[in-house]
Amino acid sequence: MNIQLIRNATLVVQYAEKKFIIDPFLAEKGTYPPFPNSLRQDQNNPLVSLPSTIDSISKDTDAVIVTHLHLDHWDDAAKDILPKDIKMFVQNDKDANAIRNDGFQNVEVLQEDTLFEDIQLTKTKGEHGKGEMVKFAGDVCGVVLKHPNEKTLYVAGDTVWYDAVQEVIETHKPEIIVVNGGDNQFLQGGSLVMGKEDIYEVYKTAPNAKIISVHMEAVNHWTLSREELRTFSIEKGISSNILVPVDGESYPI
Repeated sequence: MNIQLIRNATLVVQYAEKKFIIDPFLAEKGTYPPFPNSLRQDQNNPLVSLPSTIDSISKDTDAVIVTHLHLDHWDDAAKDILPKDIKMFVQNDKDANAIRNDGFQNVEVLQEDTLFEDIQLTKTKGEHGKGEMVKFAGDVCGVVLKHPNEKTLYVAGDTVWYDAVQEVIETHKPEIIVVNGGDNQFLQGGSLVMGKEDIYEVYKTAPNAKIISVHMEAVNHWTLSREELRTFSIEKGISSNILVPVDGESYPI
């Protein structure tokens, strides 16, 4: 397995000899306006450039997983760049119909027992915020990848810590967990994704797992920096468990 953070929540995952792109957000720096009612209204999204070329990111991709359709997980650049016959996995029929309307022909809704050749894909629940923010933000998912020759990987997606995330960890016992950890927020309503205390809860539930925090410092409404998370993990004595990649960084596992 090799996990590479591209930018934001965009990952390139090599798993059981297949290449997955997860949540492709591929536009050039500054293409889109800032998310409203949040910090950094003077900065367009994405805040940073891609760490490598589009061709190197997309070349030889076997499948794409889109956890939900928010702009910073599935953008116009991805729609234009990715081949229309590529295998696409999505969370529900609504998203499948939208992606088919974008011209993609090979779209499948993830289930709890989806197979991609000999890789098992399990859709997991997520809550994109707390309280009323869950309804505002809409449906999201994560995914667990399993294969006899690989460690179990859990990509949690845009979710805060709550009982369903704990249940996934206790059920599947993933050795590698990717969390979206930028504590992104609007000016009202609280966290939309995990903050440092949420990540600490992930650690306490899976103390032997490697936890990779992504979705950081790439769109204008982030509130948790990489430096703050690294400092927090040192203070808690868990820095060997919490990996905080820079854009473009890879982890061969």
